[in-house]
Amino acid sequence: MSAREPASRFSNRVHDYVRYRPSYPAGVVECLVREFGLRTGHRVADVGAGSGIFTELLLKNGNTVHAVEPNREMRRAAQAALATFPGFVSVSGSAEATTLPDASVDWVTAAQAFHWFDVPKARDEARRILRPPGYVALVWNNRLEEATPFLREYEAFLHEYAIDYAKVKHQNAEADGRIPQFFGSEAFEVRSFENGQVCDLDGLKGRTTSASYMPAADHPRHRAMVRALEDLFARHANEGTVKLGYETRMYVGKMLGVA
Repeated sequence: MSAREPASRFSNRVHDYVRYRPSYPAGVVECLVREFGLRTGHRVADVGAGSGIFTELLLKNGNTVHAVEPNREMRRAAQAALATFPGFVSVSGSAEATTLPDASVDWVTAAQAFHWFDVPKARDEARRILRPPGYVALVWNNRLEEATPFLREYEAFLHEYAIDYAKVKHQNAEADGRIPQFFGSEAFEVRSFENGQVCDLDGLKGRTTSASYMPAADHPRHRAMVRALEDLFARHANEGTVKLGYETRMYVGKMLGVA
């Protein structure tokens, strides 16, 4: 497997991912409960669970969560963080092959992960493991790229120093038809929530290097990237911090074909 393939490209970034990636607003799960009927007794397959950031929110809601993740290092991070929750189940699997039994879960969720999926195969797998009514929630933290001078310059910085940002950025999946293809129709709903992350310099560095498209420490452009990031921070920091603003966007719908 190539180091640039989804299942392995985060292996050397787990520490930064765990420490510096933002969580999601509490309103996301509250919305699933209030508007879409997520209940404490529901079993959830959190697919592409990574280090368990969204998994934890579901566990705190009282759900049994099968955290499906193909990357061994990410799974171990989730296990270390979440093993004390009685509803936590760590699963070595992928969106295309979860290893879960037929009709075994009430919900499928994917937070910051759907853009890595093989959509036709992941759709078939979701339909296989879901039982009626067959709800799916896809969630992303979308950075507000134009909201402030800092965020505009940060976006330009990413395009200059990233390895394959334009190709793999998750916003592509929201724009190119993959979401209706996955649900099987346009019959899904979208919800948005405010989110944000205040970073000191170390936090900004860690958040940046947690992204798989940024040069890792052994990459020839890594040192230049860090210097440019330090300069960017120095120009925009206010009392030693900058703010990364996000819109947390969630797509929720019933998977067609779940009998």
